[in-house]
Amino acid sequence: SPPGLLLLTSFLLHVEEGRASPTRLVCDNRLIQKYIGEAKDMEKRAGQCQALPTLSCPAALPLVDFSLQQWKSKSNETKRREILCDLALLVGAVAGAQGQVTQDCGARQLNQLYRHANSFLLLLQTFGWEAGSWEPGCSPRSTEETHVTSIFLTYRQLVQGKLRFFFHDLAKDLCK
Repeated sequence: SPPGLLLLTSFLLHVEEGRASPTRLVCDNRLIQKYIGEAKDMEKRAGQCQALPTLSCPAALPLVDFSLQQWKSKSNETKRREILCDLALLVGAVAGAQGQVTQDCGARQLNQLYRHANSFLLLLQTFGWEAGSWEPGCSPRSTEETHVTSIFLTYRQLVQGKLRFFFHDLAKDLCK
C-alpha cells in the first residue's frame, strides 16, 4: 500500500462537517510510532544509496530542534502553524533535491519522502481549530545543506520531535 495512503485514509475517515478531526491519528499512538519508524527507515535507506550527489543548489531546511519548555507554552494552533512552516520548507527542499538526484536509489527515496511530508502538510492544513487558515507566508528558522541525507535527517527529527509532541498535546483534548 502506498505510504501516504494510511495517513490520508485515517484523515478521511474522521472528517466531520467539513472540519478534520484528527482523532484516530492522534489517539492511536501506534500511528505516530509507525510514521517515526518509516522516517527512520527512509533515512537509513537513503544513507545506503551509492554515490548520492552533493546538491549543487543547496536545500533550505527548517531547523526543527526546539525547547520542550517553550513548546509547552504555545497554543496548539501556534504549534500547528510552526509545523506547517517547517513542512512547507521541507517539501520545497525535497522537490528541489528531486531535480538534482537522478540516481535510482536516491530518487526513489526522495519520492517516498516527498509523499510522506506532503501528506502531513496537507493533513495539517485541513485541521481547523481556530479562526483563520494557514498562510504560507511564514519564515521558519532554516539552514542550507548540500547533503541529500540531511533532508531525511530533518524529516525524521520533525516527525520524532514536534509532530509527535503536537499529537501528544492534541490527544489530551481529543482522546478523553
